[in-house]
Amino acid sequence: MSLSALLAAAPSPEPGSSFDEAAKQAGDAAGWVEENWSTWLNTGLRIILIAAIAIVLRIAIRRALTKLIERMNRSAQAVEGTALGGLLVNAERRRQRSEAIGSVLRSVASFLILGTAALMILGAFQINLAPLLASAGVAGVALGFGARNLVTDFLSGVFMILEDQYGVGDTVDAGVASGEVIEVGLRVTKLRGDNGEIWYVRNGEVKRIGNLSQGWSTAGVDVTVRPTEDLETVRTVIAEAAAAMAKEDPWNERLWGPVEVLGLDAVLLDSMTVRLSAKTMPGKALGVERELRWRIKQAFDEAGIRIVGGVPAQADEPSKADPAAGMAAPSAYASATSPQSLATAPITPPNIAK
Repeated sequence: MSLSALLAAAPSPEPGSSFDEAAKQAGDAAGWVEENWSTWLNTGLRIILIAAIAIVLRIAIRRALTKLIERMNRSAQAVEGTALGGLLVNAERRRQRSEAIGSVLRSVASFLILGTAALMILGAFQINLAPLLASAGVAGVALGFGARNLVTDFLSGVFMILEDQYGVGDTVDAGVASGEVIEVGLRVTKLRGDNGEIWYVRNGEVKRIGNLSQGWSTAGVDVTVRPTEDLETVRTVIAEAAAAMAKEDPWNERLWGPVEVLGLDAVLLDSMTVRLSAKTMPGKALGVERELRWRIKQAFDEAGIRIVGGVPAQADEPSKADPAAGMAAPSAYASATSPQSLATAPITPPNIAK
């Protein structure tokens, strides 16, 4: 049978039935839309409102934190260059500390705001958040175990900055390394060593911090003199030299208190040690000690007081030369006419006739 015959034998659809079916489907769709359009509109408005509030709140908080950091930096720059600013405020230290704190606060604020908004939007779509939160918790625990050193470094850096344990320009002893702080980060602190090397110290590895630039420093000097010197004269000469030093620049700023003669630290048969102490500006104790020694030595020379110590000098005595020191040991190959051969006693040969 041909294709034309099959087409002719097939029943033709009725025009009225197809139109009725299409109209019914359109009516059902319109009814479904009419029943759910309010829900859609409510969900869409909720999503738009949540997103708008989150964006506005994030921008407002970030701007507030930025203005707070700028105000902290301006307050540090206002006292920079003054005597108080030179002693108590380091502008670079304050700037890095405020920038680090601001970065942490901005990141935490953005994470909390956007994370909360995302969860609220998913809840608006009637999505069950319990499996998602459980999966996020498991992933967080796994990430915490895998990157525990990184988390430890980060948290330690945050608390170090918040507590202001040290800053740029401070001289610290971190146990694993020591030197001047040149950069403070949330994970790593950079130190400049005494020989110019740069130490990268992870914040999580620091168990103790000795800050040598906070508060004040103590300069200690030991002066060793002969035991026959008059102690009152020694005390007077030291006090006059220290008083003259305290009145001159720049020592009048670096000395934060009078130089005190603490007394005798040691008394021996050939010497006695007088100990001095002075409170100085942080980090300036070494320079004060050197200047004190210089001035005390000059004052002692003028007063005729002798500083002793080290290896005692030997008295110059005429030495008697050993006449045999330049003589070599006799040998079978030596000359018979040399002074060594002539000075030796001949050996009696054995009597072999018996």
